[in-house]
Amino acid sequence: MHKQILMKRERSEVFAKSKTGVEGLDEITGGGFPKGRPTLVCGSAGCGKTLMGVQFLVKGITEYGEPGVFMSFEETSKDLTDNVRSLGFELDKLISQQKLRIDHIQIEKSEIEETGDYDLEALFIRLNHAIDSIGAKRVVLDTIESLFGGLDNVAILRSEIRRLFQWLKEKGVTTIITGERGESSLTRQGLEEYVSDCVILLDFRVIDQIATRRLRIVKYRGSTHGTNEYPFLIDETGISVLPITSLKLEHKTSSELLSYGHPGLDKLFEKEGFYRGTSVLVSGSAGTSKTTLASYFALSSCQRNETTLFFSFEESPDQLVRNMKSIGIDLKAYVKSNLLFIHSSRPSLQGLEMHLLVLHKLIHELKPKTVIIDPISSLVTVGNSSEVRAMLVRLMDMLKVNQINALFTSLTHNGFSDYNDLTVDAVSSLSDTWIRVSNEEKRDTRSRNLNIVKSRGMGHSNQVHEFIIEGKGIKIKKSV
Repeated sequence: MHKQILMKRERSEVFAKSKTGVEGLDEITGGGFPKGRPTLVCGSAGCGKTLMGVQFLVKGITEYGEPGVFMSFEETSKDLTDNVRSLGFELDKLISQQKLRIDHIQIEKSEIEETGDYDLEALFIRLNHAIDSIGAKRVVLDTIESLFGGLDNVAILRSEIRRLFQWLKEKGVTTIITGERGESSLTRQGLEEYVSDCVILLDFRVIDQIATRRLRIVKYRGSTHGTNEYPFLIDETGISVLPITSLKLEHKTSSELLSYGHPGLDKLFEKEGFYRGTSVLVSGSAGTSKTTLASYFALSSCQRNETTLFFSFEESPDQLVRNMKSIGIDLKAYVKSNLLFIHSSRPSLQGLEMHLLVLHKLIHELKPKTVIIDPISSLVTVGNSSEVRAMLVRLMDMLKVNQINALFTSLTHNGFSDYNDLTVDAVSSLSDTWIRVSNEEKRDTRSRNLNIVKSRGMGHSNQVHEFIIEGKGIKIKKSV
């Protein structure tokens, strides 16, 4: 056993890696790109290849102290600098500090045809000078098609591609080479993926009018890596990747008790509250006060001086604050003090994975203690049953690992059992506590009812309780 551990340690010491600077990608690659070796990043137009290269260089300079060279065969230095400035990448500043060098090489097909012979000796000289001038540790070549676009001789093409990759290895720089995706191969030439030590495929697809970007590691010599497709997002901070969280149930638990925010609701539980890190599902048809219960949950978190993130798929922040104030739940002060963040968006704005990725990013940035999603059933409109189930499993796993209190509301439909509802079916088995609310008509009067279906690790009322909504909030009556 000791010998196996030692062998693993020796292998990890021999196989060095360079941090990618892309959030989530280091986790998938097991530490980053192979250090001192070339990595091929391929994909169709608009999937983020150039941006990944720029981010790799900028983060390498600013976070890891590794100067870089960007050699472009398409965009000029000015165009590239202007295009990434909106993402907060100030390339001009890094160039003036002699930490970054951008070299634009324009290759004309006519010139290649006129000279007849074609080799990369001039490129090696130019690239070598750029690397040595600033002591670069990282290099990006964008894109390889422009370099070999005018070459028809397959034998020379293969020879020069191999020579390029070998030269980069001998130079000892960690390199990203971008390439356009071919019709029947990962790249147009169909050879780069075989001589690369690491190959990453970026994909930009549109399904049911919803666009999603995904990343997959096709190969990684000498290293274990994630093999699934991973959604990634391009926003004002660059690229971030969402790893599929571990399926191991190893998250820590807490014995700290917290309030649901309503004394009457707390009393329905043996210990008058819930454990920190608990996930709660509130299900019911329209008009059963699911959002009101969620707002009590948010209010309680804010009163503990804990950052709270409220995802609303149906109401704008102002509408939610106004509506809750009418029944005595004042959230406005907590919004102003930045304890409560209300993020509102339509489910159809983006795909399931993108919603999950946005939530992941907000959790990373805000570090909330409580997360509320109202209603989680809205996500059904942008995915099929298997996709919704997979997304919810990953979401709840992520919250559990971070010991974040979570409350999900789910809309069910009259005439259908909660147990046959898609989101309820997916979330109920994963949730620690399940609260079901319903409407019932008796003698021309509608009554609201609440009952606790389950609560892991805690005794609870098994009765159905009627409740009413007054100007001062919810009032829970005795059991029906």
